[in-house]
Amino acid sequence: MKLFLTILICKLLHFVGKLIGKGSSLPGKIALRLCPDILDRVRLPEYIIAVTGSNGKTSTVEMIAHVLTGNGKSVAWNKEGSNQIEGVTTLVLANSTMTGKVKSDILLIESDERFARYTFKHITPTHYVITNLYRDQLTRNGHPEWVADAISESIKDDTTLILNADDPLVSLFGEGRDNVIWFGADKLDSDTVECTGKYDDGVYCPKCKKFMRYSSRHYAHIGHFKCISCGYERHDTDYAVTSVDLEKGLSVINGKYNISLALKSLYNIYNILAAFTVSSVVGIDDEEIAENLSDYVMKNGRVVNFTIGKRHGTLLTAKHENSISYDQSIKLAASEKGGCDVMFIVDAVSRKYFTSDVSWLWDINFDMLNCENVHKIVLSGKYCNDLAVRFSYTDIPEEKIKIFDDIKKAYDFLNSDREEYIYTITCFSDKNKFLTLL
Repeated sequence: MKLFLTILICKLLHFVGKLIGKGSSLPGKIALRLCPDILDRVRLPEYIIAVTGSNGKTSTVEMIAHVLTGNGKSVAWNKEGSNQIEGVTTLVLANSTMTGKVKSDILLIESDERFARYTFKHITPTHYVITNLYRDQLTRNGHPEWVADAISESIKDDTTLILNADDPLVSLFGEGRDNVIWFGADKLDSDTVECTGKYDDGVYCPKCKKFMRYSSRHYAHIGHFKCISCGYERHDTDYAVTSVDLEKGLSVINGKYNISLALKSLYNIYNILAAFTVSSVVGIDDEEIAENLSDYVMKNGRVVNFTIGKRHGTLLTAKHENSISYDQSIKLAASEKGGCDVMFIVDAVSRKYFTSDVSWLWDINFDMLNCENVHKIVLSGKYCNDLAVRFSYTDIPEEKIKIFDDIKKAYDFLNSDREEYIYTITCFSDKNKFLTLL
């Protein structure tokens, strides 16, 4: 009776929440108060796929769900993005029968990397994807190695790990395990040997803390690494991006599966590869997966195409306090051969907590914008002057930079007769302040 009533209340609250456009975590929060062991009582499907990591969780989960549902699988997944234990509880109970049996073939869970250890006390994933670990939200997450320790508490012995072989910190989770599936990228034409970012988190081996060497880097500390002291090195991959042509918007997986890119970014290709790997492991035909992922446009609002007057543009949602996310968005804008303007909005550092810390701006490689492809750079929002100070330490000519504390004034500046493409780069906390002006 307690199980029945808890599920009923959760379903009713979830229904009301959907009507008013909120409440994806509140039903689960109340359910856990009514029955703290509710997740131990439900009957779960054969496949329980979890995805965590610093970046790419939401996009990867959406693409997995797209492929699986497109091939006849019923999938329960937290499309609202509420990825802590309360949101996961809502997901499970909202998709259960009144007797506590999850109705879908597959339970697909996006989990906050810091809180996965709480969620997976009660649920044991059959497959666990870990995308990457980057410097992210210093106020909330501290150092990536601290987050790695938190994730390690969520990993069960009988779970099959699906790991990014190109991330040395993520790869460490696979040490001494046989049930690991590895994904990564082969050496690519765009690779470098030296780090091109403002800092290098690949200098030291995460295992013995001695120096590491890279034979190639895709970006930041993501690449082909080997410790010169303990021998810790990149693992061979089961699923690999074997070639990439970002100009043509084409990537190839395992040498034969061509995927055309709606977003021409190496960063996005890793999300695609993770989704391809999971879908293949679940049993979907690889040709079907490639077809489903080709030219797929995300529905989660992380990438939004827009027009301002006669001008076209793309909003790229890069996480505040996450320099690698910003670097990859900047790299995409700087590659726009037809010429572009780039707008940055930093008006609120976070939706979830207050901080005026902008130290993370100094980790971003804004110097990539010092190129012929980028014409005007617009800095806007409450922290526009902090952005301006950061830009004063680049070699970008001052005449290229425009500063507006009012986002509407920045928008009006871009609403001109010029024809250049526009890239707006900002975070979840600020993107709607721009989109509502369109």
